[in-house]
Amino acid sequence: MAIEEPKYVPILSDKPFEVRKYEGFTVAETELTGSFDSASRKGFRRVANYIFGGNENEEGNSEKIQMTAPVTVTPKNDGWSLHFVMPSSYSLKDLPLPIDNKVVLKSYKEHLAGVVVFNGWTTESRINDFSNKLISWLNKKNYEIIGPQQVARYNDPFTLPWLRRNEIIFMVKKK
Repeated sequence: MAIEEPKYVPILSDKPFEVRKYEGFTVAETELTGSFDSASRKGFRRVANYIFGGNENEEGNSEKIQMTAPVTVTPKNDGWSLHFVMPSSYSLKDLPLPIDNKVVLKSYKEHLAGVVVFNGWTTESRINDFSNKLISWLNKKNYEIIGPQQVARYNDPFTLPWLRRNEIIFMVKKK
């Protein structure tokens, strides 16, 4: 069975770069401190606990929620936020509430995003390198960045590095 991903339409494509128009979506998100790697591990466990039953629906029962991709990490203040996109069959109103108050549910409206796709590890130097390449490409294509850098990872930790799909994402608007 394929893992659900946020729905989008490519607006401009120049491999490995794209500008995409994303439909609105809902996320389960948590904020963390520490290094990118430690925040990613701790945040993944926290949000995974929510989707694997650490929640309560209107009937007072826990509910398992299907895993989606990607897992997205964003720098925030002095730390990070990590989110999973919720399956499109759910809206913010009908998702079960997290038991852990460090997990919050949020909605994102339809938006444009500039994206660069790459494989391998998501080390700090590779994230910076691909971010800079994406920023340069977006400037050449007359797009303005209006949101923070997001690091999106699509594979489980057991996937071989050269088979991994990663993306750097910035919300954008046309200049």
